[in-house]
Amino acid sequence: MIKFLIPGAPVAKARARATMVAGRARMYTPDKTASYEGKTAYLAKQAMGDMALMLGPVSLTVIAVFGYPASWSKKRIAANLVKPEWVVKKPDGDNCLKIVSDALNGVCFKDDSQVALAKVTKVYGDVPGVLVTVEALQ
Repeated sequence: MIKFLIPGAPVAKARARATMVAGRARMYTPDKTASYEGKTAYLAKQAMGDMALMLGPVSLTVIAVFGYPASWSKKRIAANLVKPEWVVKKPDGDNCLKIVSDALNGVCFKDDSQVALAKVTKVYGDVPGVLVTVEALQ
């Protein structure tokens, strides 16, 4: 099992974009998505250390922590520490999971098709970031 934290605001997987080059459509990954995937892969490699790739089914847990909105009062923030409020705004949870699972291809597991159990949680907290846990299910 490995655990690591991706500091900063959670990022969702963006759709591939298209541009015209020499009269043909060319698909590309947006820079923000590519950068976040690279950062995630780097942090996962550090967490893996000298562990081998997980080859069987894996469990992937993503806890996305969003910073408090500026409109929140100190009282609401204090209440959130006791009972965290769910985030029900964009980015979508499945897109937060997708960007992490794609970044972990070839780093933690051979392919993201090995993810047999996945859980995404979106909550508000003091320090924005994404806590990732990958665990072999065998």
